[in-house]
Amino acid sequence: MRISTSQFFESTSATYQNNFSSVIKTQSQIDSGVRIQTAADDPVGAARLLQLQQQKDMLAQYSTNMNSIKSSLGAQEAVLDSINNSLQKASELALRAGGGISDADRGAIANELGSIEEQVFSLLNSKDASGNYMFSGSKTDTPPYTRNNDGTYSYQGDDTQLNLKVSDTLTLASSDTARSIMEGATNTGRTQATFVPGVDANGEPTVNDGKLSVSAGLVTSSAVFNKSFAEGQPYTLKFSSSTEYTLTDRDGNDLTSQVAGNGVFDPTKDGSQSISLRGVSFDITPNLKDVPAAERDALVAGRSFTLEAKADTINTSRTPGNGSTAQITNSTVTDAQAYGDSFPSNGAVIKFTSATEYEVYAQPLSADSKSIAQGTVDGGALGIKFDFAGAPQAGDQFVVNRNNHQSQNALDTISQLRKALEIPSDKDPLAQQTQKDAINSAIGNLKNASAGVDSARGSIGARLKAVDIQADENISLGLANDSTTAAIGNTDMAGASIELAFQKAMLEASQLAFVKISQLSLFNQL
Repeated sequence: MRISTSQFFESTSATYQNNFSSVIKTQSQIDSGVRIQTAADDPVGAARLLQLQQQKDMLAQYSTNMNSIKSSLGAQEAVLDSINNSLQKASELALRAGGGISDADRGAIANELGSIEEQVFSLLNSKDASGNYMFSGSKTDTPPYTRNNDGTYSYQGDDTQLNLKVSDTLTLASSDTARSIMEGATNTGRTQATFVPGVDANGEPTVNDGKLSVSAGLVTSSAVFNKSFAEGQPYTLKFSSSTEYTLTDRDGNDLTSQVAGNGVFDPTKDGSQSISLRGVSFDITPNLKDVPAAERDALVAGRSFTLEAKADTINTSRTPGNGSTAQITNSTVTDAQAYGDSFPSNGAVIKFTSATEYEVYAQPLSADSKSIAQGTVDGGALGIKFDFAGAPQAGDQFVVNRNNHQSQNALDTISQLRKALEIPSDKDPLAQQTQKDAINSAIGNLKNASAGVDSARGSIGARLKAVDIQADENISLGLANDSTTAAIGNTDMAGASIELAFQKAMLEASQLAFVKISQLSLFNQL
């Protein structure tokens, strides 16, 4: 077989170029320290490097998320600490108000409570560094709490916590909602004692003159209260003398023997004046010091009180964007069954379609919400009659929430205590009893509210600890990622140097061979 001169030159040139390319490639791997410069260098290794780079990018994002969580939770913890300090101060003022002080002193305490109320209100509506409300859930552009027309407070956020991933398998909440922190505080003052007019032993009408009063009651066990108290209410507490009473349920069943003391109490001894009834403690307060002992029994005999849970109250607020200035001034349940069966558990929104007619929607209201009832200004809806000040117009909206008194936020607790202390009560036994009820309820409710704040702070601490632990884990994963990436993608300098020396030798050999062979000719044999 003959090889032409052109074939020889082409073959030799290709071999030289391949050897030269190998030298350049190996030299580049040594200079850059990167072994896999294109996918063709090592397809399997290149695919693995892509996976490792994706993991590295995810670890970087997780690190950003963890920094965001730590910043957010740190700011929330600082706000909650301030709220807790305010609640503690309010509790101290409530205890001070329970002592023998004057109306002027109680007024001063009420003023101080007003300042604390505004402070807690402002703290709960705090914003983060991005200008978002901290405790509104996913409704970060809506303040968590608004003050209603009647001075009560309503939560306007939702129950959604904002979550961020900090690893492939772990997601942590970066926020808490004010509902979970404040709205779950058990209300100890959800019962009431109401004086029932009657006749005394002499056949004369009994009047509520404060000579004998019964406290509104404090819930001592929510489980027992929810299970048993409602079954028998309203209860009737009837006094037969200044030291004896009978207790019956709504069906007339005598429950006197179920109460400690069996219907007998000593007005001169602390503790014996307390009635513990199915998870609720009621206190009897005699005010008979100025009544001769011989007349006390006749004065008290025949006096009666009903003991029961407080009825639901309706809280309303207008939407700021309403076209009119109309306000809902009062709400009355006119049909208890319709109200109980139809009113949405999360509240309702009234939307006027004309000046006198409106539709009712369940909260939260969205573009896809459908009306659940229709009503009129004169007739009401869902068993509730609303009283309006001013004339509504089409497009006006009002938010309606019900309060079943099972729980109570700290803002309402402080507000109720402040209002009670503002009422003059010197030499007024009935006003004094009202204040005493408000003080006792506030002490228990503020304690429960503080427990809710402490629980939230504990949860924040646990999440911050989880972030620290996961950060260490992610650092370890990052180091392992870098090590694996280096093992796959970095150049083995020793091996590459040997390979480069060999390739250079091959290149030089091919050059010498080409020179010698290119000089072969028959003319050289002549």
